Amino acid sequence: INAEYMGVGSWVLLQNCHLGLDFMASLEELILKLKLPESGCNIDFRLFLTTEPHPHFPIGLLQMSTKVTNEPPKGLKAGLQRSYTVIIDQDRIDRIETATWRSLLFALCFTHSVVQERRKFGSLGWCVPYEFNDGDLNATITFLEKHLEQQALSWSTLQYMVGEVQYGGRITDDLDRRLFVAYTEAWLSPVTLTPNFTFNPENPLNKAPDNFTYRITDYLEVDDYQAYIQKFPESDPPEVLGLHPNADLTFRFKEVSQLLDTILETQPKQSGAVGGGKTREEVVLAKCDELVDIIPADYIEDEYEENISNMGGYGIPLNIFLFQEVQRLQMAIANVRSTLSIVLQAIRGEVVVTSEIMESINAVFDARVPRSWLYSPAGDELSWLSPNLGIWYGSLIMRDEQYRTWLKCGRPSSFWISGFFNPSGFMTAVQQEITRAHKQENWALDSVVLHAEITDIDGADMVKTAPKEGVYVNGLFLDGAAWSSKDASLTESAPKKLFASVPIMLVTAVTKATKKAMSSDCGPYGGFDCPVYKYPVRTDRYLIFTAQLPSRDRRPLHWILRGVALLCTTN
Repeated sequence: INAEYMGVGSWVLLQNCHLGLDFMASLEELILKLKLPESGCNIDFRLFLTTEPHPHFPIGLLQMSTKVTNEPPKGLKAGLQRSYTVIIDQDRIDRIETATWRSLLFALCFTHSVVQERRKFGSLGWCVPYEFNDGDLNATITFLEKHLEQQALSWSTLQYMVGEVQYGGRITDDLDRRLFVAYTEAWLSPVTLTPNFTFNPENPLNKAPDNFTYRITDYLEVDDYQAYIQKFPESDPPEVLGLHPNADLTFRFKEVSQLLDTILETQPKQSGAVGGGKTREEVVLAKCDELVDIIPADYIEDEYEENISNMGGYGIPLNIFLFQEVQRLQMAIANVRSTLSIVLQAIRGEVVVTSEIMESINAVFDARVPRSWLYSPAGDELSWLSPNLGIWYGSLIMRDEQYRTWLKCGRPSSFWISGFFNPSGFMTAVQQEITRAHKQENWALDSVVLHAEITDIDGADMVKTAPKEGVYVNGLFLDGAAWSSKDASLTESAPKKLFASVPIMLVTAVTKATKKAMSSDCGPYGGFDCPVYKYPVRTDRYLIFTAQLPSRDRRPLHWILRGVALLCTTN
Protein backbone atom coordinates (compact mmCIF):
# COMPACT_ATOMS: atom_id res chain seq x y z
CA ILE A 1 0.00 0.00 0.00
CA ASN A 2 1.67 3.18 -1.18
CA ALA A 3 2.17 5.86 1.48
CA GLU A 4 1.32 8.48 -1.15
CA TYR A 5 -2.24 7.20 -1.33
CA MET A 6 -2.58 7.40 2.45
CA GLY A 7 -1.36 10.98 2.56
CA VAL A 8 -3.76 12.35 -0.06
CA GLY A 9 -6.80 10.35 1.12
CA SER A 10 -7.18 8.00 -1.85
CA TRP A 11 -9.18 4.78 -1.86
CA VAL A 12 -7.43 1.40 -2.19
CA LEU A 13 -9.09 -1.92 -3.12
CA LEU A 14 -7.49 -5.32 -2.39
CA GLN A 15 -9.38 -8.25 -3.93
CA ASN A 16 -9.44 -11.98 -3.04
CA CYS A 17 -7.64 -11.45 0.26
CA HIS A 18 -8.36 -15.04 1.33
CA LEU A 19 -5.58 -16.04 -1.09
CA GLY A 20 -2.98 -14.04 0.84
CA LEU A 21 -3.55 -14.81 4.51
CA ASP A 22 0.11 -14.24 5.42
CA PHE A 23 -0.12 -10.67 4.14
CA MET A 24 -3.42 -10.18 5.98
CA ALA A 25 -1.65 -10.84 9.29
CA SER A 26 0.88 -8.08 8.56
CA LEU A 27 -1.88 -5.80 7.24
CA GLU A 28 -3.55 -5.92 10.63
CA GLU A 29 -0.41 -4.48 12.22
CA LEU A 30 -0.13 -1.83 9.49
CA ILE A 31 -3.68 -0.60 10.06
CA LEU A 32 -3.04 -0.27 13.79
CA LYS A 33 -0.06 1.96 12.99
CA LEU A 34 -2.18 4.10 10.64
CA LYS A 35 -4.39 5.07 13.55
CA LEU A 36 -1.49 6.79 15.27
CA PRO A 37 -1.28 10.60 14.77
CA GLU A 38 2.34 10.46 13.58
CA SER A 39 1.45 8.08 10.71
CA GLY A 40 0.46 11.01 8.46
CA CYS A 41 -2.58 9.14 7.14
CA ASN A 42 -5.29 11.38 5.67
CA ILE A 43 -8.68 11.12 7.36
CA ASP A 44 -10.31 10.47 3.97
CA PHE A 45 -8.16 7.41 3.21
CA ARG A 46 -10.19 4.21 2.75
CA LEU A 47 -9.06 0.59 2.37
CA PHE A 48 -11.49 -1.94 0.89
CA LEU A 49 -10.92 -5.70 1.11
CA THR A 50 -12.84 -8.44 -0.70
CA THR A 51 -12.58 -12.03 0.54
CA GLU A 52 -14.38 -15.31 0.74
CA PRO A 53 -15.20 -16.71 4.20
CA HIS A 54 -12.12 -18.47 5.54
CA PRO A 55 -11.55 -20.03 8.99
CA HIS A 56 -7.99 -18.68 9.21
CA PHE A 57 -8.74 -15.07 8.25
CA PRO A 58 -7.37 -12.78 11.02
CA ILE A 59 -10.11 -12.15 13.58
CA GLY A 60 -8.61 -8.82 14.62
CA LEU A 61 -8.80 -7.53 11.05
CA LEU A 62 -12.46 -8.47 10.88
CA GLN A 63 -13.23 -6.78 14.19
CA MET A 64 -11.70 -3.45 13.16
CA SER A 65 -13.50 -3.46 9.79
CA THR A 66 -16.97 -2.49 8.69
CA LYS A 67 -18.28 -5.73 7.18
CA VAL A 68 -20.51 -5.84 4.12
CA THR A 69 -21.78 -9.07 2.58
CA ASN A 70 -23.36 -9.66 -0.80
CA GLU A 71 -25.53 -12.74 -0.62
CA PRO A 72 -28.26 -13.97 -2.96
CA PRO A 73 -31.81 -13.16 -1.82
CA LYS A 74 -33.68 -15.81 0.16
CA GLY A 75 -36.92 -16.99 -1.39
CA LEU A 76 -38.36 -16.88 -4.89
CA LYS A 77 -40.15 -13.62 -4.19
CA ALA A 78 -36.98 -11.80 -3.14
CA GLY A 79 -34.97 -13.39 -5.95
CA LEU A 80 -37.39 -12.39 -8.70
CA GLN A 81 -37.82 -8.94 -7.17
CA ARG A 82 -34.07 -8.44 -7.35
CA SER A 83 -33.94 -9.69 -10.96
CA TYR A 84 -36.68 -7.27 -12.03
CA THR A 85 -35.02 -4.40 -10.19
CA VAL A 86 -31.28 -4.83 -10.81
CA ILE A 87 -31.16 -6.75 -14.11
CA ILE A 88 -34.49 -6.30 -15.90
CA ASP A 89 -35.59 -2.74 -16.57
CA GLN A 90 -38.09 -1.21 -18.95
CA ASP A 91 -35.48 -0.79 -21.66
CA ARG A 92 -34.67 -4.49 -21.61
CA ILE A 93 -38.31 -5.51 -21.84
CA ASP A 94 -38.83 -3.21 -24.84
CA ARG A 95 -35.84 -4.48 -26.83
CA ILE A 96 -37.89 -7.21 -28.50
CA GLU A 97 -41.60 -6.54 -28.83
CA THR A 98 -42.88 -10.13 -28.67
CA ALA A 99 -44.67 -12.13 -26.00
CA THR A 100 -42.12 -14.93 -26.49
CA TRP A 101 -39.27 -12.66 -25.39
CA ARG A 102 -41.12 -11.44 -22.30
CA SER A 103 -42.29 -14.93 -21.30
CA LEU A 104 -38.84 -16.48 -21.66
CA LEU A 105 -37.35 -13.54 -19.80
CA PHE A 106 -39.57 -14.32 -16.83
CA ALA A 107 -38.90 -18.07 -17.14
CA LEU A 108 -35.13 -17.47 -17.04
CA CYS A 109 -35.41 -15.22 -13.99
CA PHE A 110 -37.64 -17.76 -12.25
CA THR A 111 -35.19 -20.59 -13.02
CA HIS A 112 -32.33 -18.44 -11.75
CA SER A 113 -34.11 -17.87 -8.43
CA VAL A 114 -34.97 -21.57 -8.14
CA VAL A 115 -31.40 -22.82 -8.62
CA GLN A 116 -30.21 -20.30 -6.04
CA GLU A 117 -32.92 -21.24 -3.55
CA ARG A 118 -32.20 -24.93 -3.97
CA ARG A 119 -28.81 -24.53 -2.29
CA LYS A 120 -30.36 -24.17 1.15
CA PHE A 121 -31.36 -27.85 1.10
CA GLY A 122 -27.74 -28.98 1.17
CA SER A 123 -26.75 -32.07 -0.81
CA LEU A 124 -30.42 -32.81 -1.51
CA GLY A 125 -30.50 -29.62 -3.56
CA TRP A 126 -27.06 -29.61 -5.16
CA CYS A 127 -24.17 -32.03 -4.72
CA VAL A 128 -21.89 -28.99 -4.81
CA PRO A 129 -23.24 -25.57 -3.66
CA TYR A 130 -22.52 -23.45 -6.73
CA GLU A 131 -22.33 -19.66 -6.54
CA PHE A 132 -24.77 -18.83 -9.32
CA ASN A 133 -24.94 -15.03 -9.56
CA ASP A 134 -26.31 -12.14 -11.59
CA GLY A 135 -23.54 -12.55 -14.16
CA ASP A 136 -24.91 -15.96 -15.16
CA LEU A 137 -28.41 -14.57 -15.60
CA ASN A 138 -27.13 -11.53 -17.51
CA ALA A 139 -25.13 -13.70 -19.91
CA THR A 140 -28.11 -15.98 -20.51
CA ILE A 141 -30.47 -13.08 -21.19
CA THR A 142 -27.97 -11.50 -23.58
CA PHE A 143 -27.70 -14.78 -25.49
CA LEU A 144 -31.49 -15.12 -25.70
CA GLU A 145 -31.79 -11.57 -26.99
CA LYS A 146 -29.21 -12.10 -29.75
CA HIS A 147 -30.71 -15.49 -30.59
CA LEU A 148 -34.22 -14.10 -31.08
CA GLU A 149 -32.92 -11.15 -33.12
CA GLN A 150 -31.01 -13.32 -35.58
CA GLN A 151 -33.23 -16.36 -36.12
CA ALA A 152 -36.33 -18.25 -35.08
CA LEU A 153 -36.32 -19.71 -31.59
CA SER A 154 -34.50 -23.06 -31.35
CA TRP A 155 -35.45 -24.81 -28.12
CA SER A 156 -32.58 -27.30 -28.25
CA THR A 157 -30.09 -24.46 -28.71
CA LEU A 158 -31.58 -22.49 -25.84
CA GLN A 159 -31.57 -25.52 -23.54
CA TYR A 160 -27.98 -26.37 -24.40
CA MET A 161 -26.67 -22.83 -23.94
CA VAL A 162 -28.44 -22.38 -20.60
CA GLY A 163 -27.85 -25.84 -19.13
CA GLU A 164 -24.44 -26.69 -20.56
CA VAL A 165 -22.72 -23.36 -21.20
CA GLN A 166 -23.96 -20.30 -19.30
CA TYR A 167 -24.85 -22.02 -16.03
CA GLY A 168 -23.33 -25.41 -16.86
CA GLY A 169 -19.90 -23.82 -17.14
CA ARG A 170 -19.88 -23.48 -13.35
CA ILE A 171 -21.09 -27.02 -12.69
CA THR A 172 -18.39 -29.58 -11.92
CA ASP A 173 -20.52 -32.57 -10.90
CA ASP A 174 -22.12 -34.67 -13.66
CA LEU A 175 -25.25 -35.34 -11.62
CA ASP A 176 -25.65 -31.63 -10.91
CA ARG A 177 -25.40 -31.01 -14.64
CA ARG A 178 -28.08 -33.63 -15.20
CA LEU A 179 -30.27 -31.79 -12.68
CA PHE A 180 -29.86 -28.42 -14.38
CA VAL A 181 -30.56 -29.94 -17.79
CA ALA A 182 -33.75 -31.38 -16.27
CA TYR A 183 -34.82 -27.85 -15.31
CA THR A 184 -34.26 -26.62 -18.85
CA GLU A 185 -36.29 -29.52 -20.26
CA ALA A 186 -39.14 -28.83 -17.86
CA TRP A 187 -39.27 -25.02 -17.98
CA LEU A 188 -37.57 -24.00 -21.25
CA SER A 189 -39.59 -25.95 -23.80
CA PRO A 190 -42.53 -25.27 -26.15
CA VAL A 191 -45.00 -25.94 -23.33
CA THR A 192 -43.58 -22.89 -21.51
CA LEU A 193 -45.33 -20.58 -23.98
CA THR A 194 -48.76 -22.24 -23.66
CA PRO A 195 -51.47 -20.26 -21.81
CA ASN A 196 -52.01 -22.93 -19.15
CA PHE A 197 -48.35 -23.41 -18.23
CA THR A 198 -47.46 -23.12 -14.54
CA PHE A 199 -44.41 -23.87 -12.47
CA ASN A 200 -46.56 -25.73 -9.94
CA PRO A 201 -46.48 -29.56 -10.10
CA GLU A 202 -49.40 -31.22 -11.84
CA ASN A 203 -50.36 -33.30 -8.80
CA PRO A 204 -48.95 -31.55 -5.73
CA LEU A 205 -48.72 -33.47 -2.48
CA ASN A 206 -49.29 -30.27 -0.50
CA LYS A 207 -51.06 -27.10 -1.56
CA ALA A 208 -49.11 -23.91 -2.06
CA PRO A 209 -49.80 -21.07 0.42
CA ASP A 210 -53.20 -19.55 -0.43
CA ASN A 211 -53.32 -21.96 -3.40
CA PHE A 212 -50.99 -19.58 -5.24
CA THR A 213 -50.21 -20.46 -8.85
CA TYR A 214 -46.73 -19.69 -10.13
CA ARG A 215 -47.42 -18.81 -13.76
CA ILE A 216 -45.85 -16.71 -16.49
CA THR A 217 -47.72 -13.46 -17.09
CA ASP A 218 -47.27 -11.21 -20.11
CA TYR A 219 -46.97 -7.54 -19.14
CA LEU A 220 -45.58 -4.62 -21.10
CA GLU A 221 -44.38 -2.62 -18.11
CA VAL A 222 -41.73 -3.59 -15.58
CA ASP A 223 -43.85 -2.09 -12.81
CA ASP A 224 -46.59 -4.64 -13.56
CA TYR A 225 -44.08 -7.48 -13.20
CA GLN A 226 -42.89 -6.09 -9.87
CA ALA A 227 -46.47 -5.79 -8.65
CA TYR A 228 -47.16 -9.41 -9.69
CA ILE A 229 -44.02 -10.65 -7.91
CA GLN A 230 -45.15 -8.87 -4.73
CA LYS A 231 -48.12 -11.26 -4.64
CA PHE A 232 -45.80 -14.29 -4.29
CA PRO A 233 -46.02 -16.16 -0.96
CA GLU A 234 -43.40 -15.32 1.65
CA SER A 235 -42.47 -19.01 2.00
CA ASP A 236 -42.16 -21.21 -1.06
CA PRO A 237 -43.29 -24.86 -1.08
CA PRO A 238 -40.39 -27.21 -1.94
CA GLU A 239 -42.52 -28.79 -4.67
CA VAL A 240 -42.21 -25.63 -6.76
CA LEU A 241 -38.48 -26.30 -6.82
CA GLY A 242 -39.13 -29.92 -7.81
CA LEU A 243 -38.43 -31.29 -4.32
CA HIS A 244 -40.61 -33.34 -1.97
CA PRO A 245 -42.37 -31.46 0.87
CA ASN A 246 -40.09 -33.35 3.28
CA ALA A 247 -37.21 -31.27 1.92
CA ASP A 248 -38.35 -28.46 4.21
CA LEU A 249 -37.63 -30.75 7.18
CA THR A 250 -34.17 -31.41 5.73
CA PHE A 251 -33.54 -27.67 5.57
CA ARG A 252 -34.75 -27.09 9.15
CA PHE A 253 -32.69 -29.99 10.44
CA LYS A 254 -29.61 -28.64 8.65
CA GLU A 255 -30.08 -25.19 10.19
CA VAL A 256 -30.58 -26.54 13.71
CA SER A 257 -27.55 -28.84 13.41
CA GLN A 258 -25.35 -25.92 12.37
CA LEU A 259 -26.67 -23.84 15.28
CA LEU A 260 -26.04 -26.59 17.83
CA ASP A 261 -22.55 -27.25 16.44
CA THR A 262 -21.74 -23.56 16.80
CA ILE A 263 -23.04 -23.49 20.38
CA LEU A 264 -21.02 -26.61 21.20
CA GLU A 265 -17.81 -25.15 19.78
CA THR A 266 -18.21 -21.90 21.71
CA GLN A 267 -18.79 -23.55 25.09
CA PRO A 268 -16.06 -22.85 27.68
CA LYS A 269 -13.59 -25.70 28.13
CA GLN A 270 -13.65 -25.51 31.92
CA SER A 271 -12.27 -28.33 34.00
CA GLY A 272 -13.89 -27.63 37.35
CA ALA A 273 -17.04 -29.41 38.53
CA VAL A 274 -20.31 -27.51 38.38
CA GLY A 275 -22.90 -27.97 41.10
CA GLY A 276 -21.03 -30.79 42.79
CA GLY A 277 -20.95 -32.99 39.66
CA LYS A 278 -18.01 -34.65 37.97
CA THR A 279 -15.19 -32.57 36.56
CA ARG A 280 -14.42 -32.53 32.87
CA GLU A 281 -11.45 -34.83 33.37
CA GLU A 282 -13.49 -37.29 35.42
CA VAL A 283 -16.13 -37.51 32.70
CA VAL A 284 -13.53 -38.12 29.99
CA LEU A 285 -11.67 -40.62 32.18
CA ALA A 286 -14.83 -42.68 32.76
CA LYS A 287 -15.76 -42.56 29.08
CA CYS A 288 -12.30 -43.64 27.92
CA ASP A 289 -12.28 -46.53 30.39
CA GLU A 290 -15.65 -47.63 29.00
CA LEU A 291 -14.44 -47.45 25.40
CA VAL A 292 -11.21 -49.33 26.17
CA ASP A 293 -13.21 -52.21 27.65
CA ILE A 294 -15.26 -52.76 24.48
CA ILE A 295 -12.65 -52.07 21.81
CA PRO A 296 -12.31 -55.07 19.43
CA ALA A 297 -9.26 -57.29 19.69
CA ASP A 298 -6.37 -56.78 17.29
CA TYR A 299 -6.23 -58.78 14.07
CA ILE A 300 -3.24 -61.13 13.87
CA GLU A 301 -1.88 -61.00 10.33
CA ASP A 302 -0.81 -64.66 10.20
CA GLU A 303 -4.25 -65.79 11.37
CA TYR A 304 -6.38 -63.83 8.89
CA GLU A 305 -4.01 -64.62 6.03
CA GLU A 306 -4.48 -68.31 6.83
CA ASN A 307 -8.27 -67.86 6.88
CA ILE A 308 -8.14 -66.15 3.49
CA SER A 309 -5.98 -68.96 2.09
CA ASN A 310 -8.59 -71.48 3.26
CA MET A 311 -11.24 -69.54 1.28
CA GLY A 312 -9.31 -69.81 -1.99
CA GLY A 313 -6.40 -67.45 -1.50
CA TYR A 314 -5.59 -64.17 -3.20
CA GLY A 315 -6.57 -65.38 -6.66
CA ILE A 316 -10.18 -64.47 -5.79
CA PRO A 317 -10.86 -60.70 -6.08
CA LEU A 318 -13.20 -60.55 -3.07
CA ASN A 319 -10.55 -62.21 -0.92
CA ILE A 320 -8.09 -59.48 -1.87
CA PHE A 321 -10.74 -56.93 -0.98
CA LEU A 322 -11.29 -58.59 2.41
CA PHE A 323 -7.54 -58.55 3.11
CA GLN A 324 -7.35 -54.81 2.39
CA GLU A 325 -10.42 -54.06 4.52
CA VAL A 326 -9.09 -56.01 7.50
CA GLN A 327 -5.79 -54.18 7.27
CA ARG A 328 -7.52 -50.81 7.35
CA LEU A 329 -9.77 -51.84 10.23
CA GLN A 330 -6.73 -53.00 12.20
CA MET A 331 -5.15 -49.58 11.63
CA ALA A 332 -8.31 -47.93 12.97
CA ILE A 333 -8.40 -50.21 16.02
CA ALA A 334 -4.71 -49.55 16.78
CA ASN A 335 -5.29 -45.82 16.37
CA VAL A 336 -8.25 -45.84 18.76
CA ARG A 337 -6.42 -47.91 21.36
CA SER A 338 -3.35 -45.64 21.17
CA THR A 339 -5.39 -42.42 21.48
CA LEU A 340 -7.43 -43.68 24.45
CA SER A 341 -4.28 -44.87 26.21
CA ILE A 342 -2.52 -41.52 25.78
CA VAL A 343 -5.63 -39.59 26.91
CA LEU A 344 -5.85 -41.70 30.06
CA GLN A 345 -2.16 -41.14 30.78
CA ALA A 346 -2.53 -37.39 30.21
CA ILE A 347 -5.47 -37.10 32.61
CA ARG A 348 -3.53 -39.03 35.27
CA GLY A 349 -0.57 -36.69 34.80
CA GLU A 350 1.79 -39.32 33.41
CA VAL A 351 2.47 -37.50 30.07
CA VAL A 352 2.56 -33.89 28.95
CA VAL A 353 -0.74 -32.65 27.50
CA THR A 354 -0.15 -31.52 23.92
CA SER A 355 -2.58 -29.70 21.64
CA GLU A 356 -3.44 -32.99 19.89
CA ILE A 357 -4.20 -34.68 23.21
CA MET A 358 -6.31 -31.74 24.37
CA GLU A 359 -8.25 -31.87 21.10
CA SER A 360 -9.00 -35.56 21.72
CA ILE A 361 -10.07 -34.83 25.32
CA ASN A 362 -12.45 -32.10 24.15
CA ALA A 363 -13.87 -34.38 21.45
CA VAL A 364 -14.57 -37.23 23.89
CA PHE A 365 -16.18 -34.82 26.37
CA ASP A 366 -18.42 -33.40 23.61
CA ALA A 367 -19.22 -36.93 22.31
CA ARG A 368 -17.55 -36.10 19.01
CA VAL A 369 -15.15 -38.29 17.05
CA PRO A 370 -11.51 -37.21 17.55
CA ARG A 371 -10.09 -35.88 14.32
CA SER A 372 -7.07 -38.20 14.57
CA TRP A 373 -9.47 -41.15 14.19
CA LEU A 374 -10.96 -39.72 11.00
CA TYR A 375 -8.05 -38.16 9.13
CA SER A 376 -4.32 -38.48 8.82
CA PRO A 377 -2.10 -35.39 9.33
CA ALA A 378 -2.12 -35.01 5.53
CA GLY A 379 -5.94 -34.94 5.46
CA ASP A 380 -6.50 -38.45 4.07
CA GLU A 381 -9.54 -40.32 5.34
CA LEU A 382 -8.47 -43.01 7.82
CA SER A 383 -11.80 -44.45 8.91
CA TRP A 384 -15.40 -43.35 8.33
CA LEU A 385 -17.39 -40.18 9.01
CA SER A 386 -20.02 -40.11 11.76
CA PRO A 387 -21.86 -37.25 13.49
CA ASN A 388 -21.00 -38.38 17.02
CA LEU A 389 -18.79 -40.73 18.97
CA GLY A 390 -21.54 -43.23 19.82
CA ILE A 391 -22.48 -43.91 16.20
CA TRP A 392 -18.82 -44.11 15.14
CA TYR A 393 -17.91 -46.60 17.86
CA GLY A 394 -21.01 -48.69 17.20
CA SER A 395 -20.01 -48.86 13.54
CA LEU A 396 -16.51 -49.98 14.58
CA ILE A 397 -17.94 -52.94 16.48
CA MET A 398 -20.35 -53.88 13.67
CA ARG A 399 -17.61 -53.72 11.04
CA ASP A 400 -15.39 -55.90 13.21
CA GLU A 401 -18.22 -58.43 13.58
CA GLN A 402 -18.79 -58.57 9.79
CA TYR A 403 -15.10 -59.13 8.99
CA ARG A 404 -14.55 -61.76 11.70
CA THR A 405 -17.64 -63.67 10.57
CA TRP A 406 -16.41 -63.51 6.97
CA LEU A 407 -12.95 -64.82 7.98
CA LYS A 408 -14.25 -67.64 10.17
CA CYS A 409 -17.41 -68.78 8.40
CA GLY A 410 -16.69 -67.88 4.78
CA ARG A 411 -18.35 -65.42 2.43
CA PRO A 412 -21.66 -64.14 3.87
CA SER A 413 -24.96 -64.53 2.03
CA SER A 414 -25.54 -60.76 2.19
CA PHE A 415 -22.98 -57.98 2.63
CA TRP A 416 -23.49 -54.90 4.80
CA ILE A 417 -22.20 -52.41 2.24
CA SER A 418 -22.25 -49.53 4.73
CA GLY A 419 -19.52 -51.30 6.70
CA PHE A 420 -16.84 -51.15 4.01
CA PHE A 421 -13.98 -48.64 3.86
CA ASN A 422 -13.94 -48.88 0.08
CA PRO A 423 -17.36 -49.93 -1.27
CA SER A 424 -16.28 -48.94 -4.79
CA GLY A 425 -13.48 -51.50 -4.55
CA PHE A 426 -16.04 -54.08 -3.45
CA MET A 427 -18.08 -53.44 -6.60
CA THR A 428 -14.96 -53.69 -8.75
CA ALA A 429 -14.10 -57.06 -7.18
CA VAL A 430 -17.64 -58.29 -7.94
CA GLN A 431 -17.22 -57.23 -11.58
CA GLN A 432 -13.88 -59.03 -11.80
CA GLU A 433 -15.26 -62.29 -10.39
CA ILE A 434 -18.25 -62.33 -12.78
CA THR A 435 -16.05 -61.43 -15.75
CA ARG A 436 -13.71 -64.34 -14.95
CA ALA A 437 -16.71 -66.68 -14.60
CA HIS A 438 -17.65 -65.81 -18.22
CA LYS A 439 -14.14 -66.17 -19.58
CA GLN A 440 -15.27 -68.74 -22.14
CA GLU A 441 -17.75 -66.20 -23.51
CA ASN A 442 -14.87 -63.73 -24.03
CA TRP A 443 -16.13 -61.21 -21.49
CA ALA A 444 -13.70 -58.39 -20.78
CA LEU A 445 -13.71 -56.15 -17.72
CA ASP A 446 -14.09 -52.99 -19.77
CA SER A 447 -17.12 -54.39 -21.60
CA VAL A 448 -19.23 -55.19 -18.52
CA VAL A 449 -21.17 -52.84 -16.26
CA LEU A 450 -22.82 -53.20 -12.89
CA HIS A 451 -26.50 -54.07 -12.78
CA ALA A 452 -28.58 -53.75 -9.60
CA GLU A 453 -32.06 -55.02 -8.76
CA ILE A 454 -34.01 -54.46 -5.56
CA THR A 455 -35.41 -57.81 -4.45
CA ASP A 456 -38.47 -58.63 -2.35
CA ILE A 457 -36.29 -59.82 0.57
CA ASP A 458 -36.79 -57.37 3.41
CA GLY A 459 -33.82 -58.03 5.68
CA ALA A 460 -30.36 -59.62 5.79
CA ASP A 461 -31.55 -62.23 8.29
CA MET A 462 -34.02 -63.50 5.67
CA VAL A 463 -31.30 -64.26 3.11
CA LYS A 464 -30.65 -68.00 3.28
CA THR A 465 -28.24 -68.51 0.41
CA ALA A 466 -26.07 -66.30 -1.77
CA PRO A 467 -27.19 -65.68 -5.39
CA LYS A 468 -25.83 -67.89 -8.15
CA GLU A 469 -24.08 -64.88 -9.66
CA GLY A 470 -23.40 -61.53 -8.08
CA VAL A 471 -23.90 -60.54 -4.43
CA TYR A 472 -26.69 -59.44 -2.12
CA VAL A 473 -26.09 -56.14 -0.30
CA ASN A 474 -28.05 -54.55 2.54
CA GLY A 475 -28.02 -51.33 4.52
CA LEU A 476 -29.12 -48.89 1.79
CA PHE A 477 -31.53 -45.97 2.27
CA LEU A 478 -33.46 -43.87 -0.24
CA ASP A 479 -33.25 -40.10 0.14
CA GLY A 480 -35.95 -38.06 -1.60
CA ALA A 481 -38.20 -41.02 -2.41
CA ALA A 482 -39.38 -44.40 -1.10
CA TRP A 483 -39.62 -47.92 -2.49
CA SER A 484 -42.88 -49.73 -3.17
CA SER A 485 -42.33 -53.49 -2.83
CA LYS A 486 -45.86 -54.07 -4.10
CA ASP A 487 -45.26 -52.28 -7.40
CA ALA A 488 -41.48 -52.83 -7.49
CA SER A 489 -41.08 -49.16 -8.26
CA LEU A 490 -40.02 -45.83 -6.84
CA THR A 491 -42.77 -43.95 -5.06
CA GLU A 492 -43.16 -40.73 -3.10
CA SER A 493 -41.74 -40.51 0.42
CA ALA A 494 -44.06 -40.85 3.38
CA PRO A 495 -44.85 -37.51 5.08
CA LYS A 496 -42.19 -36.41 7.57
CA LYS A 497 -40.02 -39.43 6.86
CA LEU A 498 -36.74 -38.23 5.35
CA PHE A 499 -35.19 -41.62 4.58
CA ALA A 500 -36.68 -44.96 3.57
CA SER A 501 -34.84 -48.27 3.88
CA VAL A 502 -34.86 -50.50 0.83
CA PRO A 503 -34.95 -54.31 0.72
CA ILE A 504 -31.97 -56.44 -0.15
CA MET A 505 -30.32 -55.40 -3.41
CA LEU A 506 -28.84 -57.86 -5.89
CA VAL A 507 -25.71 -56.48 -7.56
CA THR A 508 -24.25 -58.30 -10.52
CA ALA A 509 -22.43 -57.52 -13.76
CA VAL A 510 -23.72 -57.79 -17.33
CA THR A 511 -22.48 -56.77 -20.74
CA LYS A 512 -23.35 -53.31 -21.99
CA ALA A 513 -25.64 -54.74 -24.67
CA THR A 514 -27.55 -56.77 -22.08
CA LYS A 515 -27.83 -53.73 -19.80
CA LYS A 516 -29.40 -51.69 -22.59
CA ALA A 517 -32.02 -54.36 -23.24
CA MET A 518 -32.96 -54.44 -19.53
CA SER A 519 -34.18 -50.81 -19.53
CA SER A 520 -37.55 -51.92 -20.91
CA ASP A 521 -38.21 -53.81 -17.65
CA CYS A 522 -38.23 -50.57 -15.64
CA GLY A 523 -41.64 -49.29 -16.71
CA PRO A 524 -43.10 -47.30 -19.61
CA TYR A 525 -40.79 -44.33 -19.01
CA GLY A 526 -37.60 -46.33 -18.53
CA GLY A 527 -35.53 -46.56 -15.37
CA PHE A 528 -34.16 -43.80 -13.20
CA ASP A 529 -30.37 -43.87 -12.91
CA CYS A 530 -30.07 -43.52 -9.14
CA PRO A 531 -26.63 -42.65 -7.72
CA VAL A 532 -25.43 -44.65 -4.71
CA TYR A 533 -23.32 -42.69 -2.23
CA LYS A 534 -21.21 -43.76 0.73
CA TYR A 535 -22.33 -40.72 2.77
CA PRO A 536 -25.10 -38.09 2.51
CA VAL A 537 -22.28 -35.80 1.32
CA ARG A 538 -22.89 -36.25 -2.40
CA THR A 539 -19.59 -35.70 -4.13
CA ASP A 540 -17.70 -37.74 -6.71
CA ARG A 541 -15.37 -38.83 -3.93
CA TYR A 542 -18.17 -40.81 -2.25
CA LEU A 543 -20.05 -41.98 -5.35
CA ILE A 544 -20.02 -45.80 -5.48
CA PHE A 545 -22.03 -46.67 -8.59
CA THR A 546 -25.32 -45.95 -10.33
CA ALA A 547 -28.31 -48.28 -10.01
CA GLN A 548 -31.17 -48.21 -12.52
CA LEU A 549 -34.41 -48.27 -10.50
CA PRO A 550 -37.87 -48.84 -12.05
CA SER A 551 -40.21 -45.85 -12.22
CA ARG A 552 -43.60 -47.07 -13.39
CA ASP A 553 -45.76 -44.02 -12.60
CA ARG A 554 -43.36 -41.10 -13.01
CA ARG A 555 -40.86 -40.00 -15.60
CA PRO A 556 -37.20 -40.14 -14.54
CA LEU A 557 -37.11 -36.33 -14.77
CA HIS A 558 -39.44 -36.22 -11.75
CA TRP A 559 -36.95 -38.11 -9.56
CA ILE A 560 -34.02 -36.06 -10.90
CA LEU A 561 -35.71 -32.87 -9.66
CA ARG A 562 -36.52 -34.62 -6.38
CA GLY A 563 -32.80 -35.20 -5.83
CA VAL A 564 -33.29 -38.93 -5.24
CA ALA A 565 -30.24 -40.97 -4.24
CA LEU A 566 -29.36 -44.18 -2.40
CA LEU A 567 -27.21 -43.72 0.71
CA CYS A 568 -25.16 -46.23 2.68
CA THR A 569 -25.79 -44.23 5.85
CA THR A 570 -28.18 -41.45 6.80
CA ASN A 571 -25.76 -39.90 9.32
